[in-house]
Amino acid sequence: MEIKYGRNSFFDGGLLSYIGWNIIGFILTFFTFGICYPWALCMVYGWKINHTVIDGHRMKFKGSAVGLFGNWIKWLLLSIITLGVYLFWVGIKLEDWKAKNTNFKIAN
Repeated sequence: MEIKYGRNSFFDGGLLSYIGWNIIGFILTFFTFGICYPWALCMVYGWKINHTVIDGHRMKFKGSAVGLFGNWIKWLLLSIITLGVYLFWVGIKLEDWKAKNTNFKIAN
């Protein structure tokens, strides 16, 4: 296997758009009292992934807020049932969900 040096992996997102997506996500979460937090997560994470190139291949986020919302409700119920113990796993479950919904963009 040959290792190529150079700029094969990079992130091409800009600061202003990053700030803008985070502000929109915060406003969406704040004014819906947290109900739309999964939508905000998908917006910001999707922006990050869609601006990432690994070994010359652009990444693509295919997750949906509706899919995350279903998991979010399940994780909330499990956290309530276990008196908060399940909260230790929620971060890991979220990262797993992100990984399952991230792949390489196929060139057309």
